[in-house]
Amino acid sequence: MDHALIRLALLLLLVIKVYPSSNAYDFEHCANTVKQWASLSLHSDTKDGHILNDLLFFLHVPRTGGRTYFYCFLKKLYSSSLECPRSYDKLHFDPRKRNCRLLATHDDYSIMSKLPKEKTSVVTLLRSPIDRVFSAYEFSIEVAARFLVHPNMTSASKTSAQLRLKKGVISTLEIWPWKYLVPWMMEDLFSRRDARKLKGPPYTYGNDSYNMKEVVMPLHEFINHPVALDIIHNGATFQVAGLTNNSNKWEAHDVRHCVMTHQTLGKYVLEVAKKRLGDMLYVGLTENHKQSATMFANLVGSQVISQLAASSPGTEAGNDTLTVEAKSENMTVGKLMRTYETCVSKLRSSQSKRRINSFKRISPANFTKEARLHVSEAVLKKITLLNSLDVELYQHAQNIFARQHQVMEQKFLDSDRPEGLQSKSYIGFTREGLYLILFIFLLFFIYLYVNAKRRISKLKI
Repeated sequence: MDHALIRLALLLLLVIKVYPSSNAYDFEHCANTVKQWASLSLHSDTKDGHILNDLLFFLHVPRTGGRTYFYCFLKKLYSSSLECPRSYDKLHFDPRKRNCRLLATHDDYSIMSKLPKEKTSVVTLLRSPIDRVFSAYEFSIEVAARFLVHPNMTSASKTSAQLRLKKGVISTLEIWPWKYLVPWMMEDLFSRRDARKLKGPPYTYGNDSYNMKEVVMPLHEFINHPVALDIIHNGATFQVAGLTNNSNKWEAHDVRHCVMTHQTLGKYVLEVAKKRLGDMLYVGLTENHKQSATMFANLVGSQVISQLAASSPGTEAGNDTLTVEAKSENMTVGKLMRTYETCVSKLRSSQSKRRINSFKRISPANFTKEARLHVSEAVLKKITLLNSLDVELYQHAQNIFARQHQVMEQKFLDSDRPEGLQSKSYIGFTREGLYLILFIFLLFFIYLYVNAKRRISKLKI
């Protein structure tokens, strides 16, 4: 009972945060607060982040495929000794370890206030807003369903509490935003299971997994719930802008509440998010998986390999743990891509098995691409409306992606140039011109030789 009261209190607190009083967040106050924040954010940001610096910050937007990049790219490039402590499994940067080279986390952009901005490069992945909302909904249920092996919610809560305390284990329940979403969904799944037991058979579920209210929270309820409004919708924009409820800066919470109260102020947040995306070393797209991976390997991986290969493991006295994996394994971009593809195949296989086993516990509900076709147009339109900032940010990311692709293609062309010469076109022109001159000279020589022979023959006559 105590656990239930605590969770109810937390939920009420979250609702209060999402819907603050009109006095605290009147439009004039909010307009000044947001504009001032935007002005400072745009002014303080770096002008060019397209060259890899000493520290690589992977800003992991949830449900974009970032876990794959972390394990199958970054973990293959950086040794564990080069990772910043508590960078992925725990939230918030731990500054006790100096000279770490990789920070991968669900933290939002506000964590840059703790990092040496001039020495930090940022990379991220974005996903189509509608697909990201679907994925967040499904993953929350998937993780929560694992606890349905327990007879009741009390037993499940004790187990989840033990997982949080267990040392050396990375629990989803510790990672933002799942530490909020999963317990909420656990409560919902258990309450619906208890209701089914009280009602008894026969059970009628229908054929729409996203609207099977007897088993799981319907999608239309999920997207309109205060928790989703606070955490899920426009999540990518708020994360890139540094305005999530997990922000490192307290003033960021005022800005977020103002924007959520007065949606017209969202344009200032969007402006900051667009600027920050443009300054990043790399922006990938979940939907363009193959191209994004190839681009990451060539634009980011190649620079990491060069940087780490140039580092000396013995530069720090008494520290022999700074082994450079990219150097010791003679890593190349081609080898990185082959390693990535093998790793992705294994990771997806294990994730698929875990997903299938979880959804067995909420059968007949089953979330697939085919099942999404049953979702009404009204729900899809509502998701688009609730994520209007993310929709525009994603379009901007697509433009950045296209420019990055051009840079990568130019890099491929440059790699064909012989060293010491400035331009491939210039080289081609020089060689062709030289051959042409030699050919003309040869023709001229033949012409002179033939004429000379004719003169000699005439003189003999």
